[in-house]
Amino acid sequence: MLKDKSAVCAQSHFELSHIANFLELRDTISLRREFKMDEMEEELKCPVCGSFFREPIILPCSHNICLACARNILVQTPDAESPQSSRASGSGVSDYDYLDLDKMSLYSEADSGYGSYGGFVSSPTTPCQKSPNGVRVFPPAVPQPPSQHHLLGHPSSLPPIPRNSCLTCPQCHRSLILDERGLRGFAKNRVLEGVVDRYQQSKTAALKCQLCEKSPKEATVMCEQCDVFYCDPCRLRCHPPRGPLAKHRLVPPAQGRVSRRTSPRKISTCTEHELENLSMYCVQCKMPVCYQCLEEGKHGTHEVKALGAMWKLHKGQLSQALNILSDRATEAKEFLVQLRNMVQHIQPTDGPGRPLLVTSGWGTLKENGVEFEACLVAQCDALIDALNRRKAQLLTRVNNEHEHKLKVVRDQISHCTVKLRQTTGLMEYCLEVIKENDPSGFLQISDALIRRVHMTEGQWGKGTLTPRMTSDFDLTLDSGPLLQTIHQLDFIQMKVPSAPMLQLEECCTINNSATLSWKQPPLSTIAVDGYILELDDGNGGQFREVYVGTETICTVDGLHYNSTYMSRVKAFNASGVGQYSKTLAMQTSEIAWFTFDPASAHPDIILSNDNLTVTCNSYDDRVVMGNSGFSRGVHYWEITVDRYDNHPDPAFGVARGDVLKDVMLGKDDKAWAMYVDNNRSWFMHNNSHTNRTDGGVSEEATVGVLLDFTRGVLIFLINDEQQGPVAFEGIEGIYYPAVSLNRNVQVTLHTGLPIPDFYTPGEADLSGSVC
Repeated sequence: MLKDKSAVCAQSHFELSHIANFLELRDTISLRREFKMDEMEEELKCPVCGSFFREPIILPCSHNICLACARNILVQTPDAESPQSSRASGSGVSDYDYLDLDKMSLYSEADSGYGSYGGFVSSPTTPCQKSPNGVRVFPPAVPQPPSQHHLLGHPSSLPPIPRNSCLTCPQCHRSLILDERGLRGFAKNRVLEGVVDRYQQSKTAALKCQLCEKSPKEATVMCEQCDVFYCDPCRLRCHPPRGPLAKHRLVPPAQGRVSRRTSPRKISTCTEHELENLSMYCVQCKMPVCYQCLEEGKHGTHEVKALGAMWKLHKGQLSQALNILSDRATEAKEFLVQLRNMVQHIQPTDGPGRPLLVTSGWGTLKENGVEFEACLVAQCDALIDALNRRKAQLLTRVNNEHEHKLKVVRDQISHCTVKLRQTTGLMEYCLEVIKENDPSGFLQISDALIRRVHMTEGQWGKGTLTPRMTSDFDLTLDSGPLLQTIHQLDFIQMKVPSAPMLQLEECCTINNSATLSWKQPPLSTIAVDGYILELDDGNGGQFREVYVGTETICTVDGLHYNSTYMSRVKAFNASGVGQYSKTLAMQTSEIAWFTFDPASAHPDIILSNDNLTVTCNSYDDRVVMGNSGFSRGVHYWEITVDRYDNHPDPAFGVARGDVLKDVMLGKDDKAWAMYVDNNRSWFMHNNSHTNRTDGGVSEEATVGVLLDFTRGVLIFLINDEQQGPVAFEGIEGIYYPAVSLNRNVQVTLHTGLPIPDFYTPGEADLSGSVC
């Protein structure tokens, strides 16, 4: 008992935290607003009797039922079933289901929704009823008035429970067999009982001011520190908002009613050891236990924790779960508002048959049901008009065919009539000639007549007596596809696509290339045929299309260095083009990193060192260019001479993309270069040599190239010293770094270098050296 008292003291240690935990739960969830208990009324009603819970007990399935209702729906199992197989007080629950109970003749017609309980008193079967929360319940075998239900006293005053009694949960229909303790083996739900009492009191008793002397007025606030309800006059008189009272918290009366009901709890006793208080919590069985359960019962080997600690832990878990549920409820309310707006959108009317003009912040709402119906009628009328026009065209074609047949037949009749008249006339003439008795006269004309007869007979040859046109109309109207199309005519949910979402985690810039990735909004179900990606010019100019296709990722190369590009994307389908996505700013590299380009190099060029080192296998000069072009900004790169034999003349500079590759750099008008030997250098463009300057190169020498588009100049350096004056001016357009060399020279490219210290971009003096 000493240990038990220690456990009770440990439990009492958490008594003070009870109020704090409750206030924390209230402040974080529903009690931030005015406390509303009406919405939970269905949670407080028994699924059997439909009335508020009275002495509720907790079934192993976690559902609740009135103690009297549980007694009324008990059934007695056959003697063959041993109650030892399942204990109500433990964690075991009977495996009986509807099929098993039906076999046991407890009730029948489970599938039809009707059933009966064969209780302790014979009674006719009655159909199942529905409880207020919508579950199927079975009424008591012997109907009892509500007063009798609520006058039941302590369980000890109830008649004994017969052996082998079975109880089925009216909500989940799980069955269990009671042990020798009967219904006393179930724990009482004191929390639910307290909530029911508070709810009934809030319904029946109005909150009155506690300081009014004669006729108390209705309370308007409650002070949590004073624990007193005030009406407005008493609050102003007895609780002024100044001094120490200014720090007191005043809450609405309904909320205050809950706050003040934190009276000391009744200490619950163990269901197995009625003289022992519940002091610990069994983690495995998930139930409170007493000290004797740990010493003698089945919980001795289970993990147990302090009751107060687990109480606080579960309250925190419930608080978190209610926060999430509160968010879902808020979403549901917003969804209902959206649905109601949709109803107004679909069919807004201002009286019978009169469309209602709904206005909002977005303008006049015209797309309602009436207008949609008018649009449908107009579309169908347009189809009918098109069919009528086609009908007229087909009828015209039939009439033309009819006229053509008549004309051909009539022409043939006329032709045959003329020829027949000529033939008949010739035949009559020949018969008259045959009648003549003058041989010499007959022979004079007989040959000519014979030829004429043969000729006329030949004119009636094959095909002459065949009709040129049939009387049938060889026209068959193929209406099958059109009828099928009409039958398939239906509505489609086709709208322009939503604005795509840029996937920022996949968008990046590397050197002077930008990669963008996008996707459709997660809830969008509109079909998309493709996307259009647009970029500006990197200088705040107009957007231009850089990609059109079905892919959702695109890399754009050849951008300007040290530039900020604005990018956006939109989707399109057969209905049109959707809205743009959000605009994304992408910054290219400030310093250029590039290599020699093997794809554009002369075939005699030999590249190595990841295309940074170059030489040639020919004694003639060959050109190789860089793989990046420049048209904006200031750029500087260097070339180191790794090998220099027999005093060749390598050339360094910039070139257009179509420069000649088989001559020295600067021989044509597509390159601007400096060629140098071991003693001096020259600038060359379009085969024009200028500005001979002393100072050449040797092995390990460094040649620098400075290209400044802000001033439009090209400057050369040798070993960090400017070589001659400004080489070229008026530089604009797109230029590629370039080198020409032969087999006696090998050089290595170095990029990503800062501008030399001596040079300041944007200087005005371009006449001479900038040193």
